[in-house]
Amino acid sequence: MLLFVLQLVAFLATAVCAKFDNTLPSYHYGASIPVECMNRSSETGEHIENAAHEIQWIPFPLCNETGRSLEFHYGIEEEQNCTIPMIDDPFFHLLEFYIHSDAPLSCRLAERPPRHVETVGEKPYVPEYVPLVFALAGTLQLSHMHISTHMNVLLHSTPKHHRQLHDSGVLDSATAYSTSPLTHMEGSFTRKLIIGDPLPLSFSIRWFPTPALPKTEGHVEWQGMGGHLSASTVFYSLVSFMAGAVVTGAYFMGILLPKRLKARGLGGATPLGYGLNGVGNGWGYQKRAVD
Repeated sequence: MLLFVLQLVAFLATAVCAKFDNTLPSYHYGASIPVECMNRSSETGEHIENAAHEIQWIPFPLCNETGRSLEFHYGIEEEQNCTIPMIDDPFFHLLEFYIHSDAPLSCRLAERPPRHVETVGEKPYVPEYVPLVFALAGTLQLSHMHISTHMNVLLHSTPKHHRQLHDSGVLDSATAYSTSPLTHMEGSFTRKLIIGDPLPLSFSIRWFPTPALPKTEGHVEWQGMGGHLSASTVFYSLVSFMAGAVVTGAYFMGILLPKRLKARGLGGATPLGYGLNGVGNGWGYQKRAVD
């Protein structure tokens, strides 16, 4: 009897949690997700607190392309540019902290969108946030810096609302990192930067429908090279090619070639070197008759 009561209580608790979770807001496909970053001191790199001794969060700097702060869109994979118009002295020193990793570029994304309807008698909805650290890479010089301006942004959502292509969902985790930080060649994404320059950032944004990376039979499946390619695929391709070559060669030498030799005379140029009907010496030419 006691076991039955415990199971009933557990079932009711699960049902209540599920119902509460379903009443919370979710992102719809294409919904805007603004980026907020930790406000830091340009002198020490330490975070700044508000009057309530809480970490102060500020919007990501404005982008020239949109006139708005950086934001992502739920479920949309795209290439996005964000040019910060001018790097002043305080922001330049912050970039030095970011590149040295003394103080990371720590940002956050709201797990869910803001709630538009409040239920009477319930506590106001307090949003929770998913951390997003931009691993900005580069090298520092005495008078300038080289900074890798292209970044990959990977965003994960929870799996329960992805039965349809444009369904709603909740943000689970996120990360961002610079690519090719050691390449300083012309035409690369590495930019030489001094105080007063604009900072052209570009983001390759990709979404995953679950917290896990895509896998096939326990192995990570990469699609960046145009499809799934593994050692087993290469091995089977080589074996198939060799088997086909052997079968083709056997058919030609054993069946096709003897049939053709029987069908037409080759004179002195026979494979066995004896000629046909006593004509020729087997090397493709005949001896001159002696008078």
